[in-house]
Amino acid sequence: MTTAVALGIDIGTSGVRIAATDQHNTLMAMSVAPIMAPITDFGRAWQDPQLWWNATLAAFAGLKLDGLHVRAISIDGTSGTILAVNADGTPASLGSMYNDVCEAAKLAKIAAVAPRDTAALGGTSPLARAMELAGQGTRILHQADWVLGKLSGRYDVTDENNALKSGYDPITRYWPSWIGKAGFDVALFPTVVPAGTKIGNITAEMAAQLGLPTTTAIVAGTTDGCAAFLASGASDPGDGVTSLGTTLTLKLLSAKPVFAPEFGIYSHRIGEQWLAGGASNTGGAAIGAYFSKEDIARLTPLLDPNVPTGLDYYPLPKPGERFPVNDPNFQPRLTPRPADERVFFQGILEGIARIEAAAYAKLGQLGASPLKSIRTAGGGAANAAWTAIRLKALGVPEKPSLSEHAAVGTARLAWRGIGHAN
Repeated sequence: MTTAVALGIDIGTSGVRIAATDQHNTLMAMSVAPIMAPITDFGRAWQDPQLWWNATLAAFAGLKLDGLHVRAISIDGTSGTILAVNADGTPASLGSMYNDVCEAAKLAKIAAVAPRDTAALGGTSPLARAMELAGQGTRILHQADWVLGKLSGRYDVTDENNALKSGYDPITRYWPSWIGKAGFDVALFPTVVPAGTKIGNITAEMAAQLGLPTTTAIVAGTTDGCAAFLASGASDPGDGVTSLGTTLTLKLLSAKPVFAPEFGIYSHRIGEQWLAGGASNTGGAAIGAYFSKEDIARLTPLLDPNVPTGLDYYPLPKPGERFPVNDPNFQPRLTPRPADERVFFQGILEGIARIEAAAYAKLGQLGASPLKSIRTAGGGAANAAWTAIRLKALGVPEKPSLSEHAAVGTARLAWRGIGHAN
């Protein structure tokens, strides 16, 4: 007896991960293969797209599908990574990576005509880099689009999430006319479909090479960030996911979109819902400026979430904040410093928790759905005392995360593409 599964392919910065999940989001198999580091030349970040595909094939080779029947595949890629391709899908350029800094002249052309709330602005604008690639090949694709094409034979389609930073308008669901005024022919971009849309089946050649059924559906994917959110299992407006890493990153599922570029906030469309997010400079780096990993391990059991310190800290590793305050000169606030290092440590954790609560409240003030539940990812998720402090500040219940692997979230999209919402 076989189990039906969908595959999510996550093309990350350093490797490719493939997850096979059943209809209940249970992980049935997983495989990982590394990608070589990006090529950097004269300050640019470029990578040979063949490396992405080689890593994808290697991940498939390590994927144990015994007893599993693959129904659908979807792909997520790094947001903003693009390349030029020929009509048959062969690369006509190196991949311009998500962190590739583009020409100032192209940015100026965009800034002169673009609305302030577009995600296509900024020094790493994919649209500006697409303008540089125009004339190479016949089409400009995003990283996930190209891998999708390798599987489906279609190099003319992208999803609404990958298209966002290239200037796509998720509200009108069109490539806007101002892109042409900036000097770029939108016909070079693919047709845009909602994330989770079936766009065809795997080619017979690729099915034979990978040992997959020819009936395997290929489903339009998403960006790595959106996939990570979907991997958490969040599905209702008001579901929030906080990543406690070097910085504090928040994502909130909302019934309405939020666009606040001054805070770095844009909204991805996922079905008829919206994913809004923001990032504060507080987080692990702020903690690490005062405490080593050994200090944290020693002091954590001594924390008492039921007895607040009363310290009013705003922990930052250095001056400057993005969200919920937008001020490049915003000063850290870490005084007075008590003699008891346990109290100081707890005061920092309380300060980060207040920033997290203020950030979700700010999203609500900007028009997003109010926070109703929280899931946590990142290294800080395992700290039970910090979790208790955060939940008091947030005032909402915690829910367990389904997975921290973006590939699992992409597999959820694959299931949606064949009519199984999960």
